[in-house]
Amino acid sequence: MDRSDIRDNIIRLRREVYMTAANVGRSPSGIKIVAVTKNVPVEAILIALEEGVTDLGENRVQELLAKEPIISREVNWHLIGHLQTNKVKTVVGKTKLIHSLDSWRLALEIHRRSADLGIVSGVLVQVNVSGEKSKYGLSPAEVPDFIADASDLGGIAIRGLMTVAPVVDDPEEVRPVFRDLRGLFEGIRQTVPGVTMEYLSMGMTGDYRVAVEEGANILRVGTGIFGGRAVFQAAD
Repeated sequence: MDRSDIRDNIIRLRREVYMTAANVGRSPSGIKIVAVTKNVPVEAILIALEEGVTDLGENRVQELLAKEPIISREVNWHLIGHLQTNKVKTVVGKTKLIHSLDSWRLALEIHRRSADLGIVSGVLVQVNVSGEKSKYGLSPAEVPDFIADASDLGGIAIRGLMTVAPVVDDPEEVRPVFRDLRGLFEGIRQTVPGVTMEYLSMGMTGDYRVAVEEGANILRVGTGIFGGRAVFQAAD
């Protein structure tokens, strides 16, 4: 994919997000697009940055650590994939937001490593709304108590919720997943004191329009920006 393709994709994506939001009475300015850079070469990422992209999402810690020092620009890195506790020490302090907090053990480790650095790490709680065994995340029923307990950990700041919807041919099939997460989000915002529920991270290339209609304000889009990707090799 060349420069013009990436540029055209970004323009098209922004236009469709704008139109979708406007059609449901939302302000498009409140919707953040995170460009998912899994396996995307640095050269392609730099083209996206030239087009005004400011938020990059990586699934793998190793790839984030390999790219972060090469891309010498002010960007917001998001870790959107599963985070193992033994990798926390390498990623804390390098990310704007960790989207995949999915266990108490992980919450404690992010808190501990962040406190050691004198920082507070922004996190989203990952929710397995669909109940798929192949996906990480807490069940919806676990989330309110988990957030209430985790909000007492000074090294983390819970900023919202994230989910990964099932892969389907018709995006309408995942609307109930997004709608349920929005309901959970609003319920926590109203009933759990001291927690700022700011971000609802849901929606990817195939279903971001439905996600916008259901209230998402972070979209994680990779193929819709970079197309088919040449594989970026990161050392394990």
